[in-house]
Order: sequence, then C-alpha cells, then structure tokens
Amino acid sequence: MALHVVPMSYRSQGHHPDRRPPARLSIGLLALTLALPTPGASQIEVHEASIAELQAALADGTVTSAGLIDAYLARIAAYGQQGPALNAMIMLNPRAREEAEALDRERSRGNVRGPLHGIPIILKDNYDTFDMPTTGASVALATSIPPDDAFQVRKLREAGAVILGKSNLHELALGITSISGLGGQTRNPYDPTRNPGGSSGGTGAAIAASFAAIGWGSDTCGSIRIPSAHNNLFGLRPTKGLSSVDGIIPLSHTQDVGGPLARSVMDLAIGLDATIGPDPNDAATRILEGLELPRFVASLDANALDGARLGILTSSFGDAPEDGETGGIVRAALARMGEFGATVIDVTINGFDSLAAGSSVIGFEFKFDLLDYLTATPDAGVRSLGDVLDQGLNHAALETSFRRQNRVESRDSDEYRAALAKRAVVQEALRQALEDEDLDALVYPTIRRKAARIGDRQRGSNCQLSASSGFPALSLPAGFTNDGIPVGLEMMGLPLTDARLVALAYAYEQAATPRRAPDFTPALVGARAPVPVEQLIASEGTIRLAGRLAFDWSTGTLAYDLEVAGVTAPDVVGVFLHRGATDDPGPVVHRLMGPLRTAQSGEVSLGAVDRTAFAASGLYLEVLTRGDRADVVRLPLRGEAR
Repeated sequence: MALHVVPMSYRSQGHHPDRRPPARLSIGLLALTLALPTPGASQIEVHEASIAELQAALADGTVTSAGLIDAYLARIAAYGQQGPALNAMIMLNPRAREEAEALDRERSRGNVRGPLHGIPIILKDNYDTFDMPTTGASVALATSIPPDDAFQVRKLREAGAVILGKSNLHELALGITSISGLGGQTRNPYDPTRNPGGSSGGTGAAIAASFAAIGWGSDTCGSIRIPSAHNNLFGLRPTKGLSSVDGIIPLSHTQDVGGPLARSVMDLAIGLDATIGPDPNDAATRILEGLELPRFVASLDANALDGARLGILTSSFGDAPEDGETGGIVRAALARMGEFGATVIDVTINGFDSLAAGSSVIGFEFKFDLLDYLTATPDAGVRSLGDVLDQGLNHAALETSFRRQNRVESRDSDEYRAALAKRAVVQEALRQALEDEDLDALVYPTIRRKAARIGDRQRGSNCQLSASSGFPALSLPAGFTNDGIPVGLEMMGLPLTDARLVALAYAYEQAATPRRAPDFTPALVGARAPVPVEQLIASEGTIRLAGRLAFDWSTGTLAYDLEVAGVTAPDVVGVFLHRGATDDPGPVVHRLMGPLRTAQSGEVSLGAVDRTAFAASGLYLEVLTRGDRADVVRLPLRGEAR
C-alpha cells in the first residue's frame, strides 16, 4: 500500500505555556553577541559527552545545567570563528543560561522531566521558535520571529531541553553544502577546507564538534543523512508522518521530515523518543492513528544484527572511478556487519536507474509552500520567493536555483501530478525488494563521494529513494577515507520500521565503535582551545639543525622557524618533514626549507595521516646537503595526542 502525503497546516496557533512577548531582536544577535564564560570558570568536560553522561553529572551534582551551557559556549567561542572557524551557528539563545538555571531549580525540587532535562541542544534555523528569529539562513528573514514554536520544538521544551542556539543551513534548505546569505559557509570539522553536507550542515558540524549534546535538522532529500555522513554522526530520516513538520520552514510538504543528528545511537534514540508523535497540524501524522508509537530507547539491542538480513543495493554504489573510494569503505563496513551476525546479500531492482527519476516534487512545491509559510508568519519581512529575489536578499550561490523555482506558475500541473504518481511506483519497487528477500533493510552509501572542497560542486547523493517513498532511512558512520574524511552507510526499511533501523545501527555501533572525534576541535584546556604543541630542536655534529616548531591541533598547521649551521647555503638541498622514524625512514611529507638557504620560517598543513603520525611521534626532520649521505641529519618530532 502506498503512503499518501497531503499538504499540512504551516502554523499551529496553540497557546505556548511559557509565552512572553519576545524582545525585538536586532541582527546583532546573529553575530553571536552573547556573554561567554570566563576561562577560569569551573566546567565539566563536554567534549564527546553523551546525554547519559551529562545526566549522570547533573544527577550527582558534578555540574549544573547552567554549567553545561557555559561549557558548550566555551567550545563555540574556541572553534566557531577561531581555529578551524567552523561557522556552524547563526545565533545563540540569549536566555539559554536563564532557562538552564530554571531547570536546575526544578531539579533541586526533585522534578526531573526525563533524559533531556537541562540538556543543551541545537536547532537548525528553520525550526520555528517563538522567542528567537527563525531565518532559514536567509537575510530576508533575519529578524522574523514566528508566532509560536514548531511542534518538535514545543515537545523538546516540554522535555526540559535547553535551546542553546540555532545553526546555519544551506539557504532555505535548498542545497547540500550549507552556504547561505545570513550564515555564510559552514566548514567541516574533519577538514575545514571541505563542506559539512547539507542542508543541515550547521547542525552536523556543530554536533560533531561538541557544540551541544544533540541537534535537530530537517531532510527533504538527504539533509539529515548527508551531514550525518560527512560528520561521522548517526541521523535518521524518519518515516514520513512519524514526526510533525509543523513550524519547520517548508521546502516540500510532501518530502519534508525533521529529526535529530547525534554522536551516538543512544542519543539519537533519546531525541527521537522526545519528538515523534501525531499532530493535528500535520496531516501526514495521521498514519499513526490507532498505532502504538515506537519506543526507540527501549528497542535498542546490541545483538540486533544477529540474524538480520541486509540487501546491498548494488546500483546505488555508482560505477564512476570517483565512487570507488566511498563504495569500498561501505562494503568493508557491511562485511563487518556480516561478521556480527547479519546475512548480507546483493539486491538488484529492475529498472533501478530510472526508478526515482521524475519523482521529486521540490520544484513543484517550494515556491508555494514558502508562500503559505510567509503568509502565516506576520513578522516575516517578505511575502514570497519573488520578494526575496526582487530585493536581492539571497546568496549568490542560490540565485539560479531560486529563479528556477520561482518560474513555476501553478500549484497544480500535469507534471506535478505525474511526479506524485511516480512516488507510488518507487514505493512499490522498494517494498517488493524488501519483502521478496525478507530484508530488514536495503543498504548503500549515504553519498557516493566524500565531502567536496568548499566551492566545488558536491556530487554522489543517494537521497532520492527515501525522499520519494517516505520510507525511513538511517545514515551511520562507515569509516574514513585515507585523508580522514568520514563516510556514511545508509540503511532503508519499510514504513514505520524506524526503531528496527535504529536497533541495527546500535548493534553495529556497540561492536565496531565507528565514531571518531574530529582532530580540529579537541577538548578545551581551561575553557580555551589547547595551546600549540611546541618543541625546541637542536642537533649536534658538524651540520646542525636548530629552531622551533609548534603544532596547532585546532588548525592542523605546523609552524616552524629553522636554521641550518655548519654548512654554506650553496650546499643545502633542503630540510624535509618525513613520516616514519629516524631509524626507520619513511616518505617526505613536506619540504620546510628550500635549496640554497640556511634559515626559513613558515607553516604547513598536516593531513589526517600525518596528524595521526604526529600524535604517535611518528614524524622526523631531515637535513639534506650536497655532501656525503653519511652526514645526513635526522631529528625526531616529539608528538602529543589530541
């Protein structure tokens, strides 16, 4: 049976229990003008901390919720615009600490609402918040304060979560690299020269960098799953209708869903349990009528892969040379799932190459869904996509796509009806593939290419099947490329098997521990980024090398100031950085000093392999001269872990 999706009401007008008239916020708030903790403040280490660990610390009095706010704000201050300059946040909540203190008082009276009580979270800035602007990362909506909270936001507040701030996204969610007029370009914490995925890339980068415990995104075609893949996170695109999208700035009411991105499956499950459920303002949630809601935390099972059946959707791996790197990593992860008890088989769907073609409805719905949202948002400064374009309020990167979307003339057309009809074809083909082989999930790369360099086009998305069918799909960490870029594996199941997918991911996580924190955002020291690791060097002998080196984990750069003595400049070939050991030579990584010189300063960037080597004291310097090779000078670098 096909899933039927109908348009929803874009604004719930229900009374907010904690409503108070919001102060008129200036765009200055968007520059993150919030008091940050002083370096000496007592704080817990929140780097990579799970929700359960934070709750344990709150319960035993090790920390307060207000203290958690301070700790996360310190990380945002250290890495948001400094160091790797992730640029993940659009705004911080000016009342976050005040709200955390209120929840601390509630806890002191013996009332703990649940696992999210007092936990700082981040929202993608397309979730409506009654007390802060909701901008969609668009200059056009920079001061637009919605009349009420999105459905999922309301449930999060009721659960005791503290909204720390709102994250950047690809402007109005129409893209997968997370660039916007209001927020700029967000960077990937695993390699700041690359994109973090999108459109929920701000949330992805922020959660990977431990800017909060957990974050929320939306997914119209990959926008939860691609940032999860690019940031070594777990993210579920839920069954359409399992959770409400009321109050999320729409891209396509037929395809839009919302949900959490997390560093662990347990955290993901906690976030899902808090936010799923029926909503009269979202007709898609009618699929839940008469059904018991899934219980994600209760469904977690470390043995879930034992006896599971997974079908490798071979056509989704691609056949271009550029697809091989990611595909190999995903296949290796699937082989491990087989070792953990799963039966993994290849699956072919007849006509797969054309299956999803023509099934996307974003181009037919965006212009009019945005119009309806703006109409229901009195504070919005524009009333249509045309207004945005006419006033030049969009980022240049969105100019072509926005104008193409704005040329659609009617809410209804033969082409639109054909696209909706094609969705039923996609649903039936996927259902048949899953049921014929009695599969728990179809599996394939979340995206066939690793995160592209900023400014380059991102290719390789496998987003459409779940988006066009409404079937749930979960991205989990599969591994890393040789240059340290995360790769995601996607699992798609039948409608409302979301909890089973999460359980399978949990079993894999417990057995394989695939999560690895980014090098560029290490734990803080005294509420600040760690100072660079410095080393003074001085060799002995006829030819001598002396100087200073400093490695900065937050930027991945090695600064150096070197001098060669005991030899004249014409006899110097160079000073080289090698991977290996002085007694077990390895390849050249960088040239630090050129020929015909005896002194040079500068800095070089170390890639993932060399950062790992540095941490293990696996790099050394070598001086080469035109003399006898017996006179070669080698000095080890004293490494230090992240």
